[in-house]
Amino acid sequence: MPRNWSCNVALAVGMVAVLASSTLADEPSASFKQGNPQWMSVGPLGFGPDGILFVGDPRGAALIAIDTGDRAPATEKRPLEVNDLTSKLAAMMGTRPQQIMIHDLAVHPLSGNVYLSVSRGRGPEAIPALVRLTADGAVEELPLDNLRFARVELPNPPDPNTVERGQALRNESITDIAYADGRVFVAGLSNEEFSSRLIAIPFPFSEDFDGAAIEIYHGAHGRFETRSPIRTFVPYPIADQLHLLAAYTCTPLVKVPVSELKAGAHVRGTTIAELGNRNRPLDMITYTKDGKDFLLLANSNRGVMRIPVEGAAEASGITEPVEGTRGLQYETIEELKGVVQLDKLDEHRAVILVQDDTGAMNVKTIELP
Repeated sequence: MPRNWSCNVALAVGMVAVLASSTLADEPSASFKQGNPQWMSVGPLGFGPDGILFVGDPRGAALIAIDTGDRAPATEKRPLEVNDLTSKLAAMMGTRPQQIMIHDLAVHPLSGNVYLSVSRGRGPEAIPALVRLTADGAVEELPLDNLRFARVELPNPPDPNTVERGQALRNESITDIAYADGRVFVAGLSNEEFSSRLIAIPFPFSEDFDGAAIEIYHGAHGRFETRSPIRTFVPYPIADQLHLLAAYTCTPLVKVPVSELKAGAHVRGTTIAELGNRNRPLDMITYTKDGKDFLLLANSNRGVMRIPVEGAAEASGITEPVEGTRGLQYETIEELKGVVQLDKLDEHRAVILVQDDTGAMNVKTIELP
């Protein structure tokens, strides 16, 4: 073998190795370890780059990123319909339907498979599980013993023994999560003076991340508040600047510029709508239809609201007491009743989790209104 040919082969092999190493380092899951994430609970879910699933562990005050291995893009995302999901989950997990709690639903952006965070049992002894619904309606629990994952701990969570109004505040250390612009945004409570906060965690995970205390004006209560946590939020660009649109209990809708979420900051969000008292926001998505952007917000007592958000940029903010509603207007989607969770399947459809009159949970696919 001529010497120069051998050198060329060695050089080529070396270049392939370097390229492979570089490609691996660029993969979002390159730094993941393999094993059991050992979470104490499962709550909010959200997808990031390359189909990485982010799972909030409120009781453990931690955020876990999981490589589900579910990367194959669907040639066509089929509508999903699963009736009496609670009974199916109970049968799979060896318990009664009354012992099943579904915390969140997220649609995989590539495969269209639906992921659920679920608990078997209630209270501190509840057993957490992650469940996948495939396009053909199959229900399967993800085994935890050999997952590829990364974990980051949240600083200064509420004390696990602190209880207010019968609720352990640690369970609200994470109330919602979303990925955007290379970061995972985490809403919830801390044990600091201003207990409602937003954290921006770079992904791949870094121990150096920003957390800001959030203050809002609550028109229905007629005061500024710092202790009420965000219940659900979505990233949304306003005037070419990334914001978070966030909904709180009773139901102020607030915009928060992401650029202000810096370590130790105290941020005052702008309340752009008061959507009605005695209500708890449950989940929200944004979408575009007929050239206009909308927010679709599911609520505990006020149904599903469709809110045009083109006025969010000009909204100056509510800073005085409100009776009823004010700010951005909404339309109640009357045919959508009992919706407790929702996520986009594609640009025209959403998957919803619906509780019917019997208490059963059903999964349906709808056209975005």
